[in-house]
Amino acid sequence: MLEEYKFRKTDFKIRPLLFTTLIISGCSMIYELIIGSLGSYLLGNSVVQFSLTIGIYLFAMGVGSYGSKFIHHYLFDYFASLEIIVGLLGSFSSIILFLCYIYTDVYSIVMYGLTFGIGFFVGLEIPLLVRIIEQHDKVLKDELANLFAFDYIGGLLGSLAFPLLLLPIFGYITVAFISGILNILAASVIVFKYNEHLKWKKSLKTIIVASLIVIVSFIFFGNRLTNFLEGGLYEDQVIFSKQTLYQKIVVTKHKDDLRLFLDGNTQFSSMDEKRYHEALVHIPLGLIDKPKNILLLGAGDGLAARELLKYSSVEKITLVDLDEEMVELCRTNPAISKLNEHSMDNKKVELVYEDAFTFLEKNKEQYQIVIADLPDPNNESLNKLYTTSFYRLINKRLSDDGIMVTQSNSPLFTGNAFWCINKTLKEEFPHVVPYHLYVPSFGDWGYNLASNRKIEPTKIKLNQLELSYLNEQMLPVLFSFGEDEKKDLAKLEINTLFKPKLFEYYDSDTSKL
Repeated sequence: MLEEYKFRKTDFKIRPLLFTTLIISGCSMIYELIIGSLGSYLLGNSVVQFSLTIGIYLFAMGVGSYGSKFIHHYLFDYFASLEIIVGLLGSFSSIILFLCYIYTDVYSIVMYGLTFGIGFFVGLEIPLLVRIIEQHDKVLKDELANLFAFDYIGGLLGSLAFPLLLLPIFGYITVAFISGILNILAASVIVFKYNEHLKWKKSLKTIIVASLIVIVSFIFFGNRLTNFLEGGLYEDQVIFSKQTLYQKIVVTKHKDDLRLFLDGNTQFSSMDEKRYHEALVHIPLGLIDKPKNILLLGAGDGLAARELLKYSSVEKITLVDLDEEMVELCRTNPAISKLNEHSMDNKKVELVYEDAFTFLEKNKEQYQIVIADLPDPNNESLNKLYTTSFYRLINKRLSDDGIMVTQSNSPLFTGNAFWCINKTLKEEFPHVVPYHLYVPSFGDWGYNLASNRKIEPTKIKLNQLELSYLNEQMLPVLFSFGEDEKKDLAKLEINTLFKPKLFEYYDSDTSKL
């Protein structure tokens, strides 16, 4: 009965199958990366999110592979059907996850359910292809080798294309739809190239056309969908949104309040950013007589540079930020550049687009002040910028009487993380002094000063600067901590490249908020 569905060895073409293998493997990798990246973006703790995503995905593929033995007939029909199912699930994965995060409390359940579902159907595919090739036993050995080679190459292409090309250009939602279209096209290759081996050819053709129409329609409205979903993630109106090679940049505005978000985390609010930046800049500079050469690590919004330029003695500010698109936005956007007073167009400011760690390793210049205005250590790549190795590099770049400061999160809400930074600094500097203040957008926010010379807060001079918040009368309060803001340093470990404890403390602290 099944004779009519067996391959005729004389005219069977294997190359279309290899082509579809390449496509489905690349798309499979992209779906996996989308789910893992969104989990990290929305929930934080990228190690956990990617580990669980990869683990569940591989387990589901194993279950799917095992389940393939129960498919006995119409292998081409099932294979094409699987491609359509995976294409549709993958296409709408980003939308489903965003909607669940915004409107429900079951994001994690849906996330892992999607991971398992896509992994299960992908796991069915390769065994079916192997069985199809087995019916062509004359070339079984060579073609199986080709099949797995194309499978692995497709995975590599997907893993490279997603972070380097697709995500920065299209964003999560459109990338998912593009990958879904590729899956549907792979199904169409099967349907039209192996038409004589299909039993459900009419139904499959109809479903393929309908699926492509639906997905293309959603791509057409992709920008509107993105704006709608982002509006649900942020309280205020989103006026700018872009995924760069390194992070998601979002700018919102409500009346006079302009806010910048990086990967969903608030970087500043125009209503109170001067509190944050005045404390970050003028406390260390108040300890240096006529500061001249300053290194800014991070601070791509130009707001710290604005404060530094208030000192007539300053001759050079080197601003090092990894994300050129972020810096260019803050340099050219009318609202943000007005806020930073066009500081990054000042001839005293040199812009360097490089990883701060790499810059410190290569650079040999000495600085009187080093200001580390870096994002919170909410992932492993940022964690390294708060390690003993990083602080050792900074110490080498400081002049003999130099001083550094780093933003250090909240001593109240992320106390373990704050004091871990303090203890880690003490491994590399003989003198470390913490301080903090209240910033409405962030709450109680802290910093740490570090130097090879004694730091005396009572000698801080603000040099009659016109500041919005700081004054010399309030300085002593900044260096005083309440009992609920203190931690026993003996119970905390230092943060190193090989043992990223700060990331653990930060994740544990924020999970309680």
